[in-house]
Amino acid sequence: MRGVFTIEDLRRRARRRLPRVVFDYIDGGADGEVTLRENSAVFDRVRFRPCNAAAMGPCDLRTTVLGTEIQLPFLLAPIGSSRMFFPRGECVAAAQAGAAGTGYVLSTLSGCRLEEVRAATSGPAWYQLYLIGGREAATAAIARARAAGFSALVVTIDTAVAGQRERDLRNGGRELVSGDPWKMLPHVAQLLARPAWLIDFLRDGGMMKFPNVVIPGEGAMAYEDVGAALERSTVTWRDMAWIRDAWQGALVVKGVLDAEDARRALDAGADAIVVSNHGGRQLDCVAPTLVALPGVVDAVGGGAEVYLDGGVRRGSDVVKAICLGARAVLVGRAYAYGLGAAGGAGVGKAIEILRSGVIRTLRLLGCLEIGGLDRSYVEGS
Repeated sequence: MRGVFTIEDLRRRARRRLPRVVFDYIDGGADGEVTLRENSAVFDRVRFRPCNAAAMGPCDLRTTVLGTEIQLPFLLAPIGSSRMFFPRGECVAAAQAGAAGTGYVLSTLSGCRLEEVRAATSGPAWYQLYLIGGREAATAAIARARAAGFSALVVTIDTAVAGQRERDLRNGGRELVSGDPWKMLPHVAQLLARPAWLIDFLRDGGMMKFPNVVIPGEGAMAYEDVGAALERSTVTWRDMAWIRDAWQGALVVKGVLDAEDARRALDAGADAIVVSNHGGRQLDCVAPTLVALPGVVDAVGGGAEVYLDGGVRRGSDVVKAICLGARAVLVGRAYAYGLGAAGGAGVGKAIEILRSGVIRTLRLLGCLEIGGLDRSYVEGS
């Protein structure tokens, strides 16, 4: 990790190590990638209002999420297929989150069993739910997550269909997972061009299945076209009742961008809401999450905790989101670049880059506690 000082440095390292199809899966967004770009660019338009000549001392980065104290004001967001980036990728990332004293959110579309991921981390772990495989498969996964010790269920509501990710189409992502040698052949060269990754991939078992999506009578779901699977398993507000009854624990609704959906989430029994546009990977040209955040916070009115994800690349971004009302931030691509670049060392480096950035920003703002941040420290959006 010598010479790595920013998340962008990790991004460049990941690009060198990963095949194009895998890197673009992490890096890309939907359609023209307008929202993908705006999610990050909007942070640049928020200006700080520091209180200078303030007394200095140690910074306190602790916060609580759903009643659990974490040592950092950010958690690692759910990212599907992380095992494609690095062997046992979900377990590796979860272990780093625990070592840093923060939480990890596991995607339904994990390549590692949820029980293994929970055992890999000493920190809090949440399970993110898609209804892929149908209600029976989802109910079984919920029961497993509860038994394994996951402390919250995160229901993603913005995936009625998968967004059109044009990089994946150009790179032959669907063809490479089709199992048809003739469809795969034109795209294999990009895998052969990254022999170190390919060796790791094959040693880790090659093309994975989704062991947390166990379809009755069939077993673990194969790595098929996830878009088609999502389209068959759209979650609606009506589903929240049986999901809540099956889970009987803290419920987080992820994918909220406006006041109306925020109020629906409250009515559905949400304990927390994630302001998210899926990292710009679903519907393009929607509001950047930092723009949507204050309106959702105001609509919720303290009835649930509010988190943000999307576009976070620096510790100062984390601070801006908290100033604008987020209890904590979920970071996705920032650590995924680290995982793709260097496995656990890369994830740990991403966490440290963000942590040190938060500390530096707090000191320069004259506010030494995450809990002391509010809108008085920023202007513009």
